[in-house]
Amino acid sequence: MADRMILKILPLLVLSMVAAAREVAAQDAECVRERAAMVETIRTYARSRVDALGRDGLSDRVLEALGKTKRHLFIPERSCSIAYSDAPLSIGHGQTISQPFIVALMTELAEVAPDHVVLEIGTGSGYQAAILAHLARKVCTIEIIPPLAETAAKTLRDAAYDNVSVRLGDGFAGWPECGPFDAIVVTAALGEVPPPLIEQLKVGGRLVMPVGSAYASQQLTVVEKTAPDKTTTRAVALVRFVPFTRPKK
Repeated sequence: MADRMILKILPLLVLSMVAAAREVAAQDAECVRERAAMVETIRTYARSRVDALGRDGLSDRVLEALGKTKRHLFIPERSCSIAYSDAPLSIGHGQTISQPFIVALMTELAEVAPDHVVLEIGTGSGYQAAILAHLARKVCTIEIIPPLAETAAKTLRDAAYDNVSVRLGDGFAGWPECGPFDAIVVTAALGEVPPPLIEQLKVGGRLVMPVGSAYASQQLTVVEKTAPDKTTTRAVALVRFVPFTRPKK
């Protein structure tokens, strides 16, 4: 009797597994289409932003990184139709995942090379870190909100981003043990560029961050370190980011 029951159940299990596999394959195909459409939207828009980029369009390396990175893994809903819209999205705890074009713009401005070590301040869901991981040798990223740091670390680990290290803490002080850095990307707004970050930036390196008051338009700013005690600064575009969070005293 037991053997007959098993024989009856097995075909149902096989059918269920096949149906589940087809559903996953369909979702994967949808994600690929949506991601490709997002990249094309960003490519087209970037060609009109000579003011921000200083030239016509984004580099192939940055566009390829966008095309490889599964943004739907880095949002709570994991919905492809939502994830690949060129818009910021809530990730909880009063934080957002940035608009993909802004992620692409900041990445482009950082001028990340394959042998670079990069610092990111404000891990959030881990999406910007994942983009940088496709371009750099090593990415060190700091998040001050414990649940976000924990979730981002797991998502990045599960997605096999082995060249990314996540740290829980105050990003204002940077991460000296992980540096010095060829590039630093800050994904939250502050009225000043933290001096420790400039100290940890290599000569010839670039820091990209929004500078300005919280919950108002800020200037996306590029700081280039031209000598041990000298920097040049330029404002690139008006943006709006969540405020830079510091520990409560």
